[in-house]
Amino acid sequence: MKKFAVFKIGGEDFGVEINRIVEILKTQKIHSLPELPDFLSGVITVRSEVIPLLDLRKRFGFQPSVKKERIIIVQYDSEKIGLLVDEIKEIISLTTEEIIGPPSIFKGLKRKYLTGLGKKGDRIIILLNIDDLLTSEEKIILKESEGIFEEDAGSGKPT
Repeated sequence: MKKFAVFKIGGEDFGVEINRIVEILKTQKIHSLPELPDFLSGVITVRSEVIPLLDLRKRFGFQPSVKKERIIIVQYDSEKIGLLVDEIKEIISLTTEEIIGPPSIFKGLKRKYLTGLGKKGDRIIILLNIDDLLTSEEKIILKESEGIFEEDAGSGKPT
């Protein structure tokens, strides 16, 4: 049995294993950085820690809905990353029988983004593979951007 946090993106239910989640926050000031891919919104500061923010709606081609927008802070490699989502729904448990392997194509999402699909009654929950949300090149861009933000954060200079 595994536990998942279920959230909405573009009307679809997505899930992330609960053991990967550090915390869930209301939206806050996002510091934009130049030359980031469009699905990387910038960075946020949480208790003086700089955390990059990935807009999952843009990553997967959904239109944002800002009514209950939340940020899920997850453990990503040895770092933390924020995931911008439409709303948090619930925490659910899924047995191994309720988790099926990812289909080759599902709602336009690449297979590498999925660990599988959760079936709970008549619901389908798209289970995300957090480790493959960014390519190697995107990770490098993000690292460089974080460094720039941290250097300039105290100087009052725009980044």
